[in-house]
Amino acid sequence: MPAHDKKPPPAPAKLRQAAAEPKKAENIARRLAFVFLAAALAGIATYVSRVGHGGATRRVQAVTSVPESYAVCTDPGLVYTVDERRPNADCLLVKKDRIAATGTLEEIQAEWDVYQIDLVNKFYGGESKAKKPLKVIRPPSGSIIIPGLADAHAHLMMYGAKMQLNLEGAETIDEVLDRIEHYVASHPAPHDDGVRWVEGFGWDQTRWKDWRGGFPSKTDLASRPSLAGIPMALSRVDGHALWVSDRALELAEAKLPGGRWPGHGEVEGGEVMKDKNGKPTGVLVDSAMALIPVPPPSEAQMTEQLERAVKDALAVGLTSVHDAAVNGRMLNVFKKMADDGRLPIRVYAMANEESSEYWGGRFERLEDYGKDGRLNLRSVKLFTDGALGSWGAALLEPYSDNPSTSGLMRSSEEALKQTVTKFWNDGWGVNIHCIGDRANKAVLDIFEGLLQGNESAAQRRPRIEHAQIMRREDLTRAGQLGVITSVQPTHATSDMWYAESRLGPDRILGAYAYQSLLQLSSNKVLPLGSDFPVEGIKPLLGFYAAVSRLDGRGESPHGPGGWFPSERLTRAQALKGMTFDAAYASFAEGDLGSLSVGKKADYVVLDRDIMNEGAAFTDILATQVRATVIDGRVLHGGI
Repeated sequence: MPAHDKKPPPAPAKLRQAAAEPKKAENIARRLAFVFLAAALAGIATYVSRVGHGGATRRVQAVTSVPESYAVCTDPGLVYTVDERRPNADCLLVKKDRIAATGTLEEIQAEWDVYQIDLVNKFYGGESKAKKPLKVIRPPSGSIIIPGLADAHAHLMMYGAKMQLNLEGAETIDEVLDRIEHYVASHPAPHDDGVRWVEGFGWDQTRWKDWRGGFPSKTDLASRPSLAGIPMALSRVDGHALWVSDRALELAEAKLPGGRWPGHGEVEGGEVMKDKNGKPTGVLVDSAMALIPVPPPSEAQMTEQLERAVKDALAVGLTSVHDAAVNGRMLNVFKKMADDGRLPIRVYAMANEESSEYWGGRFERLEDYGKDGRLNLRSVKLFTDGALGSWGAALLEPYSDNPSTSGLMRSSEEALKQTVTKFWNDGWGVNIHCIGDRANKAVLDIFEGLLQGNESAAQRRPRIEHAQIMRREDLTRAGQLGVITSVQPTHATSDMWYAESRLGPDRILGAYAYQSLLQLSSNKVLPLGSDFPVEGIKPLLGFYAAVSRLDGRGESPHGPGGWFPSERLTRAQALKGMTFDAAYASFAEGDLGSLSVGKKADYVVLDRDIMNEGAAFTDILATQVRATVIDGRVLHGGI
């Protein structure tokens, strides 16, 4: 399967989508007349029409309501289509929810004239006065238009939950404790004698100044009297370690068999961290986190979390999100919002349940589900290991900075193979979390065996999520097999300050190797995501990290040229990774991912040209989203 559309552009006749059977002509004519009249009346104050080839166009004010058919034009060449047949254009012609044409204004006008003549001849008896002018909208000079941005790996409801008590970015443990105290003070305990849990997300001990090293503990939480006695569960920034209070441990212990905490190696794929006396320190890693009885969110809470997440996603230019772990309760909330037409973005959900039993039969496959057809589910998300920041990534050799461990596999390689094979044989797309080189090798071994049958990778599109630390031979093998490696560029710039000390000088050469993965890919596909809320939700942060390999201050361990700069992506590669490649990874490249004729009219208007390779990287971080458009309608901002 090629990375770009290879079909020749459709002939003008194929763009004439308003034609219908002769028996329906009279009714269609009435509807068209009404549509054009309503659009003209509603749009007088918000857009200016341009008739023929020579009329001037000026912007009156931001357009937040557009007609069913219109053109949107930038300065010459500033529509970046991600379509190799015509990478740049001046204008898009939008008809209802689809792109009808791209090109210069004159070419767009010609397409419109053909369309109008066709309508007039069919429904108006050839009367020229029935022809409608082309409505042309112009964003401010210097703006660019790009395809709607996709995040190929994120967690929507987790993001909504994180925003309630966000611990990200704290530079000291005292700042973390200050935030928790403020939250507790502003959120009084319930009066119904119910247990009030405090949940937070985003702490990262590797970023704390003057920190003693290792994980924090329950004692650190108890150092603040106002927090004593409160059950607290605070997730590390990567979601693979839980920092809990003494009261949370007490509640958990009461539910443990015999009231005994499991010892080292007794929790498959997890660890209860203990002190020298064998007592829990207050940190649990990966599978062991399930021992803490944090009450699940209610449906109302999940709905609120999802509403917050999709609103924020639109504001930063996201039109599609691959949600990389949706359980059954979550899916019910997604479906209800989709049924009600309240799901504004496109969601490619990956089913997931934390269960040792096979759960594939609990989920129904969804294709263009809901009032607006924006919800899809055809794949599952599985996990192999933990994360590098919590020493949980499964490595083939011990950690360089902690030789006592090689990380954690959540299950044995043989058990993982049986699980993956069951989902594969049941027809599910299989997407697997792999951070460490042991995890990546194990999954590639499994995929290699499954792909030796009749089905190709292009048909099934198996994915490795993260593909973070890989042997050089496995970088090559993933490409040869056609396994999609879905990566998150901000993980590289977040981890680069400690990754080499954790992995050593040899293993680091196969880590965060984005340009290598892209070049070795058999179809040159590298979908990009963020893993938000682990990283920030703004896709332009990922774009910046991919092309610069620098942090937000313009720094890296290798200086201003970027961390391992040979692994940087070009701006064109990064944009394709956030549009077409993400669409391909979700089986949606026929409808999404590029501004190509016939595809959905999903696009984003930015206030400056981030695609200019000569522009400063800092300009990317300063870029603002002027408008996010889905199905041809402005859902955030204004043009």
